Amino acid sequence: MKLPTSSFYYRPKDKSVKDKRKQADLIGRIEAICLEFPRYGYRRVTAQLKRESLFVNHKRVLRLMRESDLLCRVKRRWVKTTDSRHGFPRYPNLVKDVVVRSLNQIWLADITYIHIRTGFVYLSAILDAFSRRVIGYAISPRLDASLTLEALRMAATERRPGPGVIHHSDQGVQYASAEYTEELKALGFQISMSRRGNPYDNATMESFFKTLKQEEVYLYEYNTIEDVRARLPYFIEEVYNRKRLHSAIGYVPPSEFEEWVLNREKHELPDQTLLTLSIQC
Repeated sequence: MKLPTSSFYYRPKDKSVKDKRKQADLIGRIEAICLEFPRYGYRRVTAQLKRESLFVNHKRVLRLMRESDLLCRVKRRWVKTTDSRHGFPRYPNLVKDVVVRSLNQIWLADITYIHIRTGFVYLSAILDAFSRRVIGYAISPRLDASLTLEALRMAATERRPGPGVIHHSDQGVQYASAEYTEELKALGFQISMSRRGNPYDNATMESFFKTLKQEEVYLYEYNTIEDVRARLPYFIEEVYNRKRLHSAIGYVPPSEFEEWVLNREKHELPDQTLLTLSIQC
């Protein structure tokens, strides 16, 4: 009929009581989502509403969040945790421009710091590059190879992968040490490392740590390492892995995405869908 789209969506300014109630219910649900996930932006809030069968345009969600002062404010900070000044062998980058198409194809590893009252504690984490799920982690007051080994052993016990997994990390001494690389070789893993001083070679891990800091660490005051050990595992396992929507895998939580992959025939998820969601490192 050659009518503008705005004509279809036009509604009179004088809203009925029913429309006002719907608007109030929508705002209430948006506020509840933002309370549970304080660092969600309007796109993730929109995706969560759609998962709950509330189909709302993302522009409307943005407007309502702005009017209710619910838009998150980003806090950025970066501290170097990589010491690549060592005499251990360095390995080439095996994941550059590689398209990840399956679980346990590439594991990504890195370390970040968490500030407490008396100094710092360190978190070592390992992600599956395809599902973006955290599969291993460890917390320690010491920045050494035992920290990364604990995370690796947790991931290996959890996944029990076959040989051929590409383990990608930076060139830090914790990952280049003989003890760590020997364990990787014993597992039959291929060893891959980022270029020196280039965090973009492991951007997926940097993205996870950014999420961890903004949605958990910056929102709470950690006084001791016990506080960190009490809160971080819950955020990683219950929030990040099981609840938080991830844009890179179609706005679903990593655990749910893995269930789709492992049971794609049962869930009638065709291979083409998996190819669409493939990730380029």
